[in-house]
Amino acid sequence: MSSTFTSADELLIRREFEKLRLVSLRRCADQDQYNLVLKAFEFANEAHRNVRRRSGEPYILHPIAVARIVVQEIGLGCKSICAALLHDVVEDTEYTADDIRKVFGSKIASLVDGLTKIKSALDNDNLKEVPSAQSMQAENFKRILLTLNDDARIVLIKLADRLHNIRTIGFMPEYKREKILSETMFIFIPLAHRLGLYNIKSEMEDVWMRYNEPLEYRRIDSELDNIMETKGSAIESFVGEVNQMLLERGIRARIIKRLKTPYSIWRKMQTKNIPFEQIFDLYAVRIIFDPVDKSTEQEQCWAVFHTITSRFRCNQNRTRNWVDTPKVNGYEALHGTVMYMGMWIEVQIRTERMNAIAERGVAAHWAYKQGVFVNEGDNGIGRWLKSVQDILENPDANALDFLDDVHKELLTSEIFVFTPKGDARSLPKGSTALDFAFDIHTQIGCHAIAAKVNMKLVKLSTVLANGDQVEIITSENAIVKREWLDFLKTVSARNSVIEALKDMSKDNVSRGMNTLREELAKRNIQMQTRVLRKLIDYYGITGGKDELYNKIGIGLIDMAELDTVLKTNAKQRNVQMWGFKLLEANSRHIKKHVDENAVIFHASGCCHPIPGDKVGGVLDGENLVTIHKTSCPVYTNIAATQGNKLVAVRWSKHFMMSYLARITISGIDRMGMLSDITNVLSNKLGINLRKISIEAHDEIFEGYIDLYVHDRADIDNIIDEFSKINGIEKVTRSDIE
Repeated sequence: MSSTFTSADELLIRREFEKLRLVSLRRCADQDQYNLVLKAFEFANEAHRNVRRRSGEPYILHPIAVARIVVQEIGLGCKSICAALLHDVVEDTEYTADDIRKVFGSKIASLVDGLTKIKSALDNDNLKEVPSAQSMQAENFKRILLTLNDDARIVLIKLADRLHNIRTIGFMPEYKREKILSETMFIFIPLAHRLGLYNIKSEMEDVWMRYNEPLEYRRIDSELDNIMETKGSAIESFVGEVNQMLLERGIRARIIKRLKTPYSIWRKMQTKNIPFEQIFDLYAVRIIFDPVDKSTEQEQCWAVFHTITSRFRCNQNRTRNWVDTPKVNGYEALHGTVMYMGMWIEVQIRTERMNAIAERGVAAHWAYKQGVFVNEGDNGIGRWLKSVQDILENPDANALDFLDDVHKELLTSEIFVFTPKGDARSLPKGSTALDFAFDIHTQIGCHAIAAKVNMKLVKLSTVLANGDQVEIITSENAIVKREWLDFLKTVSARNSVIEALKDMSKDNVSRGMNTLREELAKRNIQMQTRVLRKLIDYYGITGGKDELYNKIGIGLIDMAELDTVLKTNAKQRNVQMWGFKLLEANSRHIKKHVDENAVIFHASGCCHPIPGDKVGGVLDGENLVTIHKTSCPVYTNIAATQGNKLVAVRWSKHFMMSYLARITISGIDRMGMLSDITNVLSNKLGINLRKISIEAHDEIFEGYIDLYVHDRADIDNIIDEFSKINGIEKVTRSDIE
């Protein structure tokens, strides 16, 4: 979109850059750096002249906004500000990377080049057909992670770019919006968390929820507004009392109030299966102070903690000590939860240094020296980067497997265990003795037969705890076993085992194919594409039929359950006509693959969408579209890794059907409870039951009801009516297993 800028446009551009100029000035070391920022703006402004975004505003406002995030919210310096201003120039204009290099030098040019490659890779229009069910999208994410080895600032600037894009995502077409939001949830949010950028992570999560769970978002947001109206004065009073207590002890601090974010509340409600009313840590205050002596920061944090808990009752189960043992991404703080005027308030205690790390993450740890980023004591970040490097070094890794491995690495927490000599080793939480063996050396892992944990003989599958001392027992005659893959936790150990298994047998694919053909022949079934597709879907195979054959060949897939698999898939593929309509999409691949007149929709068995849910479609074979809730983890995974399969759909009112849903209930048992429940469903609401399962123990009951509803409004009515029944304490919608 382009049109000549008006004087109002020019004024808007100058006004927005002035905001950036003021914050950039504080991050520039000298006048030369400041002049470089001014030059980068003028260069980018001229390059993007008369070009507009989908919103209609001048395009240059996007690079300016990204640069402000880079400096204000991440805390990067001059070269990163310049790169942010220039990050779309090479991709979207006639200028080349050589032009950037000549004007701004090799370092800024390399940052811009890295960002250009990422943008080009993630552009939806650049997705191409990839053989063997590979995903170009996953390959593109691999490129993003590769930039960590070149200069981590590229990833940090990309996070700033993504943050601004989702702030303005309302202007995107729906099919592209869902892909971007899913990518954000699957990769960029965990990446922001791992790099310690909590504010960016939280904002991205809330935007994702606002579009994928709009009803829940509005409901929770409204509840938070009500809470601030009724409890806001109490929180202000608490802050005042705490501030006075600290001043009396000579401690000067900044105290910041905050409410839990809608997404974090919703996520907690989902994982713990509890209603909003049972979320107790809605309020938090951050106490940020300058330590008298930096060598005793931890002691002073504890002094502040004891000052507060000497007056207010503390919930001992909610104390979190991250000052003595920081998180893997370097986060340091002391958290406690205290009671004040009948409500729980979380208190987060940090020094100014700790707060800088909490606000700016990895950028607060790394300093720019002699042209590269260097690690300044943040071993957690260094260890994580090493784990990513180990994954990248596997040349045979399927792109989707690679992305899944990185995703797991992003989400994992860690423990510390010790060698017999007392050397500390970092491993993901849940790691086994065998993971430890492979972490020491591949050959030790391959020849391991047992372990000693804290001087006690244990199996290799034993899960390690923080602080364990581990000794590995090996034998030259020991060989790698395929069963190890059932309990290994670390990606590097699993890759080592898979590689060793490959070396042990070069004809796994051939053997697996012959095994499957023989097993199907026993059942008078030909090995056709339809049958292979059922098996591939059931086992979650992403690498096509060769991967299926290979896993059969090395014993990862057991043919003993073949009948069950074929039968189960037959049920899952029981296709029904649903009330959906394809939305208009500009994406060429959708028009190429989908004939709207012949398309068949079927509901996913993982999330059971019903009318009223926010849904998206996945192209799952020729003219077959699987419908998921857009908040479904399976859909998010597919959209983030195989975005070319997405199909934008909406509910159609041409069909009035019944859909299976589950309601989970619990409360205090009494005579007539079951009768009241069934009476509400049958007589008051006219709902058909499929199954009811309720158990009572010690006068407390809990259970679930599977029933047929027409849409989400039915669910809301059921929850509302059940909540009125005497004795019922909790009513929620839950997934059907």
